[in-house]
Amino acid sequence: MFARRAASVLLLLVIPTTPALAQGSSGLRGRIPDFFRFGDCAQPLCLNSSVNPASGHGDHYIGSTVAGTNSLLGFLSGAIATAVASVPISTATTGVSFAFVGGAPVETSSSAGPIFGERVQTLGKNRFLMGVSLTGVDFRSVRGVPLDNLAFTFTHQNVCRSNPTWQPGQVCPGAQTAGDTALGSPTFENDVIEVNTSVDLSLQVASLYLTYGLLDRVDIGVALPLVRADLRGGSVARIVPFGPTPHFFGTANNQVLSAASGSNGTATGIGDIAARIKVNLGGSERGAIGLLTEARFPTGNEDDFLGTGKFAMRVLGVVSARYGNFSPHLNGGYLYRSGKQITDAVLTTVGFDQLVSSWATLAVDVIGQWQVGTSQLILPGPVTFTFPNVRTVTPTNIPNRNDSLLDGSFGLKLKAGPKITVVTNALIPLNKGGLRGNLAWTTGLEYRM
Repeated sequence: MFARRAASVLLLLVIPTTPALAQGSSGLRGRIPDFFRFGDCAQPLCLNSSVNPASGHGDHYIGSTVAGTNSLLGFLSGAIATAVASVPISTATTGVSFAFVGGAPVETSSSAGPIFGERVQTLGKNRFLMGVSLTGVDFRSVRGVPLDNLAFTFTHQNVCRSNPTWQPGQVCPGAQTAGDTALGSPTFENDVIEVNTSVDLSLQVASLYLTYGLLDRVDIGVALPLVRADLRGGSVARIVPFGPTPHFFGTANNQVLSAASGSNGTATGIGDIAARIKVNLGGSERGAIGLLTEARFPTGNEDDFLGTGKFAMRVLGVVSARYGNFSPHLNGGYLYRSGKQITDAVLTTVGFDQLVSSWATLAVDVIGQWQVGTSQLILPGPVTFTFPNVRTVTPTNIPNRNDSLLDGSFGLKLKAGPKITVVTNALIPLNKGGLRGNLAWTTGLEYRM
């Protein structure tokens, strides 16, 4: 009965919004370049076709798109994909676990357990835990920069170097030596386009999960997430001329130096399905050790930010103990992610669950994902103009920094019946890495059999 109701809740979340998938063949990822389309030639940073079509001035910032803008757009897409991959799934752990003493099941825990941390205790052979949870997050910043105040500066292509008749060794106008392709000559190359962008992204993840006690010390489980992603945003662009300029928005008869663009979309569907196995390696209530392996399969549509499009696996060593009503735990392990866009991570979780009354458990964790190696989300570096004078332009106010994640998790598990537990939790970022919200909330129900 509970499983049917849980499935019904998930279907209700999906059915009303499924038509939103038809908003574009390239999905939500394809809408990010729309934030930078200001002209009528259907490419980011292309000015209107009426801008001196004979000399091609309307296309001269597309070179910046190739060299830098693609990096910026790729960074935003990659940051969103990483954030989707980092949305946690509630731990499949029950408030009552069992050991077999003399062939009879004996309860081995009193608190309702952690929410996002892991403890060693298993359910017991042939026992089930079913649950449904809903997690929501509104993303507010990327690497500490507010998403409603992103700044980009796009530079002109080097006309001499991009000229098909240019040959290595040829002296460009304004260059100091042969082979030097000075940026800034002609003078209009010093014109830049300043863009202020606002992005609003939110995710809601409804998860249906099931854990089964395969053996006394072995649990297996699966989690099916359904994801809804909402993306909207816009940009205001301003051409900053260095002098008399051939660059403008609008038309030859109505030249303007500023323009606006935007886009929005919604997508809903299955996310990345997770499967797990947990093994209790031994110990007692005072201290035990275990091992958990979890795989996430690329079942979610990456073009709609419903999944990563890549296989991932995490392996955790688990240590937990119990001292009366206080149950601490420590998790450490490694997260492998296939593909190159998202790096692997070292995982750490330290926390506890505390029975505060016969019907309420407090669960607290500090959860870390520590980036391994250099981030693949690399922003373009500064651009230096050498003519008529030397100056440097920084492409964005987003810093190049490590995207390790550190979060504080604070939640309650409330007993609502002999076999039903209500779960509520807040996940609060403790650092500025990656794409982050001010708060990720989770609520759900668990049912044990």
